[in-house]
Amino acid sequence: MTTTLKCVSPVDGSVYAERPAASRAEADEALARARAAQKDWAARPLSERVALVLAGVTRLGEMNAEIVPELAWMMGRPVRYGGEFGGVRERADYVAQIAESALAPIEIETSDRFERRIIREPHGIVFVIAPWNYPYLTANNTVAPALIAGNAVIIKHATQTLLVGERMVRAFAEAGLPEGLFQNLFLDHATTEALIGARAFGFVNFTGSVNGGKAIERAAAGTFTPLGLELGGKDPGYVMEDADLDRAVDVLMDGAFYNSGQCCCGIERIYVVEPLYDAFVEKAVAWVSTLKLGNPLDEATTLGPMASKRFAAEVRAQVGAAVQAGATPLIDPALFPQDDGGAYLAPQLLVGVDHSMRVMREESFGPVVGVMKVKDDAEAVALMNDCAYGLTVSLWTSDAERAARLGAQLETGTVFMNRADYLDPALCWTGCKDTGRGGALSVIGFHNLTRPKSYHLRKVFA
Repeated sequence: MTTTLKCVSPVDGSVYAERPAASRAEADEALARARAAQKDWAARPLSERVALVLAGVTRLGEMNAEIVPELAWMMGRPVRYGGEFGGVRERADYVAQIAESALAPIEIETSDRFERRIIREPHGIVFVIAPWNYPYLTANNTVAPALIAGNAVIIKHATQTLLVGERMVRAFAEAGLPEGLFQNLFLDHATTEALIGARAFGFVNFTGSVNGGKAIERAAAGTFTPLGLELGGKDPGYVMEDADLDRAVDVLMDGAFYNSGQCCCGIERIYVVEPLYDAFVEKAVAWVSTLKLGNPLDEATTLGPMASKRFAAEVRAQVGAAVQAGATPLIDPALFPQDDGGAYLAPQLLVGVDHSMRVMREESFGPVVGVMKVKDDAEAVALMNDCAYGLTVSLWTSDAERAARLGAQLETGTVFMNRADYLDPALCWTGCKDTGRGGALSVIGFHNLTRPKSYHLRKVFA
C-alpha cells in the first residue's frame, strides 16, 4: 500500500500539499539514474560544474515570488522577511569561489623519480535529508558543494516542507543540470532507513532532531557510510559588563524569536552579569512586546505560527513546568490575543529560571527564552556548558581577547562575539555533543563531501 505524505499548514490546519511516497523499486531506479549521471559529471571540468550550479541557484532565486508565500503556508514564516534566497546566494557564491583551492591536489613531490600527491574524489551519490525550519538554506549548504565536487545528489525533504526538494530540483534542471544528477525523492522513514542500510549512498547528510540522527546512525551501522549530522542546539548568550547593552538586547531577542524561535542556532537561554541584569530584562521585555503574532501572509505579522501544533504544545509544556517550578513570565498574554492554543503561540520571556527546568536544558525550538543573572565569567561558562548540545554561543563584550579566552573553555561548534544566529560560509558549520558530528561549508565542508586518494608513482628503480 502506498504511503501518502501530507503537509498540514500551520496557517489554518488544512492539507496544503500531498505526495505519494516512492516505493523501494522506484527509489532504486532513481539511484541507478544518479549513478549513471555522476560519472560523466565528475569528469567535466570544475569550471563547468561551478557555472551550472550557480545557474541553478540563480533560477531558484527567480522563483522567489512563488517560494515566499509557499513557505508561509507550509511552515509559517511571515512573508515580510522575504524568504531565504539572500543566504542561499551568499553561501553558493562562497563555495563556488573556494572550490578550486579546496579541491586542489596536495602535491608532495614531482621529480624525475616520483610523483606523490593526494587528490579529492567525490563520494558518488550524496543523500541530503533536509529539515523544514530553513528548508532552502540548510539543503543548499550540502547540495551546492556536493554537486560542485562532482557528486550526484538525492534530496529528501521534511514532510512539513514537502514541495521544497521538488522545486529545487526543477530550478536546477531548468538551468541545464544533467538529467538524473540531482533528484528529489518523497520517502517514508522505513524506505529511507532501508536505502541507507543497503549502502545506497556514498555520504548521508541529515539535519534534524537527535532522535532522527540516532535513527540514521542505526540505519548506517556496519555500512561505514560517512555521515554528517546537525541535530540542533540550546544556544546561550552571555552579556558581560562591558557589552553594548542596546545592541545585545536587539540581536539576542531577534536570535530568540525570529522564525518563531525555530532555529537550530537560535538563542534559547541568556546569562547576564548582575550590574546589567535589570536593565537588560527591562529592555528585552519592551522588545518582545512589540512583536505582532498573526497570519504569516499578512505583511504586518512579525511572528507567525509554529510549524505544527505538536511543536507549540511542547513549548507550552516547558513554559508551564517552569512557571510551576517558580519561574516568572514577563510577557503579558493579553498583548497576543491571536494565541489560539494551537500553532499560534505568544512569545514569552522567563526570569527566575534555573537549570533544574527543562526550558533551560532541553531544546525548546519555539518563541521562548529564559534569562538568568550570573556573578562572573566562571559561573557563566559553567552554565553555558551545562547542556547536552553544543552548536553556537554568543558572547557580548568589547574585549576580543576575553571572548577568545572564554571560547576556549566552551563546549561548542562556533563562538560568536557581538553577534548571534548567523552562519558564515567561510567557517565550518559544526557542533559537538548531541548537536552531532561533521561539518558543512568552508574548505572543511568540501573535504567532508569528498574522500582522499593518494598517488605514489615511482618512475625509476635506480
